[in-house]
Amino acid sequence: MAHPRRFRFGIQMATAPTGERWAELARRCEDLGFDSLVLPDHFGDQLAPIAAMTAAAAATTTLKVGCLVFDNDYRHPVTLAKELATIDLISDGRLEIGLGAGWMLSDYEQAGLPYDAGRIRVDRFHEGLHVIKGLLGPEPLTFHGEHYTIENLDGFPKPVQSPPPILVGGGLKRMLTIAGAEADIVGINPTMPNGAADADAARTATAALTDQKLSWVKDAAGDRYEDIEINLLSLGCFITEDRDSLIEQFAPMFGLSAGELLDFPHALIGTTGEIVETLLARRERWDASYIIVQADALDAMAPIVAELAGT
Repeated sequence: MAHPRRFRFGIQMATAPTGERWAELARRCEDLGFDSLVLPDHFGDQLAPIAAMTAAAAATTTLKVGCLVFDNDYRHPVTLAKELATIDLISDGRLEIGLGAGWMLSDYEQAGLPYDAGRIRVDRFHEGLHVIKGLLGPEPLTFHGEHYTIENLDGFPKPVQSPPPILVGGGLKRMLTIAGAEADIVGINPTMPNGAADADAARTATAALTDQKLSWVKDAAGDRYEDIEINLLSLGCFITEDRDSLIEQFAPMFGLSAGELLDFPHALIGTTGEIVETLLARRERWDASYIIVQADALDAMAPIVAELAGT
């Protein structure tokens, strides 16, 4: 009997040298059994996510496309909702919507955007979430908030999915509470106290702290928890016959002990068989069945995807 939370796998890719190569990568992800292709949303060395999502969807037939995640501060939710509905329509319902409040300080500095306090960014994101959900729904939206005012706007086009699934991730209680209450997919993430993915961020994502984060999601979700998909993003995948030595080598770089890195929810280390057992254990502990890995893990993860996807 299949597990009630069946595994599926996504891959996060950022760039390709040509349009033809991007299409080839998308088709390879699909052929290897990955369920989704997602892009980040930053201003550095990556393709623009909306255009790249559209191109990936056009090059494939079953692959879902998404962004992990759109930064609410970069895009007005009315504009973003229209783009997302269009992608869902032209992909025949293969859109996943990832939304967030923004975290990478360097993006804001380079683009000249104000990096407001976390409370303000989350307030604005929460309003944006309501606007996007409303515009993707069947009725015209009127919304009066502190940051957005929408007057009787009927979103067009309407998406094929009713509505497309929304992923919200976070590492602090408020974001995970919003996610648990309102998202279809919840990403349990590190916290970024310095606005960067650094060792301080890694120390906010130990196994013990992930237990706490999941409890916030469960408390907020209540009866709907069983319908929520739990997502973990893997920041690194290392296939090795000597897991212990590799962990001893890398643990100090993350400010973690060897034991903490072994159990670290956002890394996959070991033989193919050991990683399979790791993922099964993480699903048992955290209900994590939607696993997203980085582009450089495409081939390494292929046999793992083949063994676990759909089980």
